[in-house]
Amino acid sequence: MQNDNSVAVWDIFVRVFHWSLVAAFALAYATSEEENLWHIYAGYTVLGLISSRLVWGFVGGRYARFSQFVCSPSGVLRYVSELRQGTAPRYLGHNPLGGWMVLALLATLFVVTISGLKVYAIEEGRGPLAQDNRMLSVISAAHAEEEEEGKGKPAEAGDEAEEFWEEIHETASNLMLVLIAIHVLGVVVSSKVHKEGLVKAMITGRKPHSPNCED
Repeated sequence: MQNDNSVAVWDIFVRVFHWSLVAAFALAYATSEEENLWHIYAGYTVLGLISSRLVWGFVGGRYARFSQFVCSPSGVLRYVSELRQGTAPRYLGHNPLGGWMVLALLATLFVVTISGLKVYAIEEGRGPLAQDNRMLSVISAAHAEEEEEGKGKPAEAGDEAEEFWEEIHETASNLMLVLIAIHVLGVVVSSKVHKEGLVKAMITGRKPHSPNCED
């Protein structure tokens, strides 16, 4: 039986998405050195999850929609000021900082997965972006022909592309770890300031309601 003072906030999609994303990213990061099928499938799972979340951000429930929790930069700065002064209001959904963190996490994950697919396409010639390698093959063949004719020793286009996307993939993955750390810190701080269990809320989908909280 639910507490009469609680209100449903996070729908089942948001909750399943959240914890599935945690598991998928953790698996992808843990298997990043091996470059095995677990890493590849985990990456596909992450891409599928964030793509679904983008759609749900427009058609989902009230507290899942971007329009509900993404506010202007001035609103975020005002919230930060109120937080420092100890007067920040409690939000049923994401607070202004949390809303922008959602966007940052989704954007960074998108870069991580797309760059990973590019590396996979270049190294293995597989995946949804493998077709893009046809142009690289043509360029590499042209370079090889020039080298045979004594016109110099150009760098391999494929090697340059692989190094480029690997650097992006690694940088975005490390940035993701930083964002996760900030996100966890934000959850801890918000839970203490407003005396609520945000982790529990993401499991049950319900949060305590109070007359002075923001929708």
